[in-house]
Amino acid sequence: MATAQELNNFLQSVDKRAFKRTFYQVRDEEAALDIVQDSMLKLSQHYGDKPVQELPMLFHRILANGTLDWFRRQKTRNALFTNLSDLEHAAGADHEDFDWMQTYASNAQDSTDNSAETLTERKQLLQSIEKEIQMLPARQREAFLLRYWEELDVAETAATMGCSEGSVKTHCFRAVQALSKALKAQGIEL
Repeated sequence: MATAQELNNFLQSVDKRAFKRTFYQVRDEEAALDIVQDSMLKLSQHYGDKPVQELPMLFHRILANGTLDWFRRQKTRNALFTNLSDLEHAAGADHEDFDWMQTYASNAQDSTDNSAETLTERKQLLQSIEKEIQMLPARQREAFLLRYWEELDVAETAATMGCSEGSVKTHCFRAVQALSKALKAQGIEL
């Protein structure tokens, strides 16, 4: 049984990555925050008494279901009416200030190697990677982020996505191939 402190520590350890993963999927910061907060509340209310080792899988599944529900609501909403102000907002949206790997980038090298040129190159590289990840099809993006961002194994990713392990492997392979091809076309070799 997880204690309140263990549950709190777990939620603090996953909040930023869960937000970034959800943001990549829904492409709306406010919606991503709502989905993550709702998922955390559901985990706390319904599964807070589960053992600590079960919390990651439960949380990822709740988050995936919450994201899927959001897409379903959007589809229904869009089928009923089109809100022109949403279209204007989307056309003028500026997400360039969102740095999805800020923590990783700041710890990637020693602070002595952080010249302005190096920082600029790193920021441009991360923006290119972020842009290419956002362009992946939804299932490929979800599999890629779960496997390589959340570091889940194939079985956990399959359970979270509600598909077979073979599908996860296929989605990940295609995502890696697409990212590799797109980044090589830009002259980026990782």
